Amino acid sequence: MHLRKLIAGNWKMNKTTSDAVALARDLAAALGQQNDIDVAVCPPFTALESVGKVLDGSIIKLGAQNLHPEASGAFTGEISAPMLRALFVTHVIVGHSERRVLFGETDSFINQKVLTALKHQLRPILCVGENLAEREAGATLRIIQTQIEAAFEGVSKELAPSVIVAYEPVWAIGTGKVATAEQAQEVHGFIRGLLAKLFTETVARKGRILYGGSMKPANAGELLGQKDIDGGLIGGASLEARSFVDLVRAAAEAK
Repeated sequence: MHLRKLIAGNWKMNKTTSDAVALARDLAAALGQQNDIDVAVCPPFTALESVGKVLDGSIIKLGAQNLHPEASGAFTGEISAPMLRALFVTHVIVGHSERRVLFGETDSFINQKVLTALKHQLRPILCVGENLAEREAGATLRIIQTQIEAAFEGVSKELAPSVIVAYEPVWAIGTGKVATAEQAQEVHGFIRGLLAKLFTETVARKGRILYGGSMKPANAGELLGQKDIDGGLIGGASLEARSFVDLVRAAAEAK
């Protein structure tokens, strides 16, 4: 089954609203009408509404970087799925390694976020991955299996393909290091096989699996050419229009 590749930009805690609008305008001008690759950007919460207005009418989807499982309540500083939906957000990142490590998010809490996103017609971009010690100990696939099984708990077979998995080797995020294409493909293929066991082969083939560890224009072609790599979750390279556009073009050439 041929899957359209997705290139999603995670801007993290970068860009004031005016900076975000400027970047979104550049991206909309360069990519807004291309129809070969799915594209999404995930600005900070403060810029979601303004960026959404810039992207209106383009093919670029609006994503958020996080959400809380509850719809409302006494959760100071948090953002709910209905709030995101009101801003026409379509995608949301859940389980990013920075949320797991810096903010103590557990597998069960991330599972709640996945279920909440699906309930509110948001497409979760579910991040999974191992740190350097886990890779060196040969525990990569065990860690990935634990995270995937927990995150998909309670997800129906019908909705499972709506969950976009992003494999992010934690040791390759923001470090300049990158998994080799072979290392990345091994894990992506394992994830695909695991989804087939949890659901069905058809479900596994319908769900997209992105690579999220320091993908740049220089290495994108080889990574995106792998059988089970369906796109990228891009950090640093998404903060500058030219590099992000080059990644989308690399994905178009690799499809």
